[in-house]
Amino acid sequence: MAKNYTIVVIEDDPLVNETIKEILMSKYSRVETFTDPNEGVNQLHKIAPDLLLLDIFLGYANGLDILEQLRKQGYTMPVIIMTAFSDIKMAVRAMKLGADDFIVKPLDLEQLEVTIERSLKNFDLRRRVDLLSEQIKKEQPSEILGNSSGIQQALELGKLVGKTDDTTVLIYGETGTGKELMARYVHENSPRASGPFVSVNCGAIPRELAENEFFGYEKGAFTGATEKMRPGKFEQAQHGTILLDEISELSMDLQVKLLRVLQERRFYRLGGTKEVSVDVRVIASSNKELEKLVEEGKFREDLYYRLNVAKIILPPLRERGEDILLIATSLIKEFNKKFSKNIKGFTQDAVNLIMSYPWKGNIRELRNAIERIILLEQKEILDVDSLSFLKGFSTIHTNKNAPSEIYLEPGKHFLKISTTGAKYNDVTKDLIIQILKSTNGNQIKAAKVLGISRAKLRYRIEQLGININSETNSK
Repeated sequence: MAKNYTIVVIEDDPLVNETIKEILMSKYSRVETFTDPNEGVNQLHKIAPDLLLLDIFLGYANGLDILEQLRKQGYTMPVIIMTAFSDIKMAVRAMKLGADDFIVKPLDLEQLEVTIERSLKNFDLRRRVDLLSEQIKKEQPSEILGNSSGIQQALELGKLVGKTDDTTVLIYGETGTGKELMARYVHENSPRASGPFVSVNCGAIPRELAENEFFGYEKGAFTGATEKMRPGKFEQAQHGTILLDEISELSMDLQVKLLRVLQERRFYRLGGTKEVSVDVRVIASSNKELEKLVEEGKFREDLYYRLNVAKIILPPLRERGEDILLIATSLIKEFNKKFSKNIKGFTQDAVNLIMSYPWKGNIRELRNAIERIILLEQKEILDVDSLSFLKGFSTIHTNKNAPSEIYLEPGKHFLKISTTGAKYNDVTKDLIIQILKSTNGNQIKAAKVLGISRAKLRYRIEQLGININSETNSK
């Protein structure tokens, strides 16, 4: 199957042109060849190639001059120089001007294929590294945690949709529910996973700059435009995925332009006169119901139907039950490492508060809360006082004479002994009773948790006089 790349060849020898085209057409989806260098250069805007094969001696034109001109205009695609002369100085100059490789004629077709493949792979990697560098700064969590039915359904649908190549996805969810993380999940489970993932926050871009941000610009497009052509987010996402976050914030004018891109996968740069073709999957997200905005005349109906091919709904954190505790525990581990702390878990009162708190900001609010706590707290076990800064906080009253239950990370424990000490048998008895309670009296599970044989556990139960029916069923 031909790879989805576009190759342009500028070579003034028709026979060489035709030979290269025949070889590459079987491997790549589109190959365009030109014997006239001016015509080839003038068509680059429209073709938007992923790689350019460029001869040095082109009659009245020089390939190195063309290469220098293209780099000054802002073209970043790989360029492989071809020449009939093995000149080291010329090769060095070509590399300094921005060539990715240098091939000597007569062409070794096998070497040509390897060189093209390597250049395309390196270019894709460079684009991914640039984008990942920005993503790392955001310190985004890398996985979606949760066992609740709502999040599991979203993950299953995300994985199913991800298997398609270019199906448009619409993700709904309140602010902070992890819409961008879900979009990344779709991308990483798709055939485009090796390509870039580009996120655009539609609500954060000033309206007058939005078109420039999406589609890029060319020299003279507006006051202050640089001499170089600047690619927009759609071009940066070539062969990958673009997320249009909070798409409901787009102006009606930009909605029209976006609709055309979705339909034809082509657009004009700001100030440009030639169309640019792109191969991207579009994912949109919104914290508002687009159906209502369509009814109110605030969102284009045709754009909504174009976006609403596959819909994923992320439930708010307050509806995810035990997921809240799972995510909070994961965040404790993350920020323990970041701040060199050793906080082990929560008291039961703190757990009750976390589970009952509305978390209007969802995971983002929970994340910020845990980060603040880990940064400031010196306790090993977090209690309700640790959470007192939460808006709408109210203290949970407990029996002060009774020890408070502790919730710990799996595999952790908390032991507090009187200053006058404690007897070994009493501590061991209490440990076995607590484990039996947690396993509902199942001795096989309890032995496994304790890391001992069932026979040894039964011996200890008899030795310590533990009444399983009465003591393990008591609250």
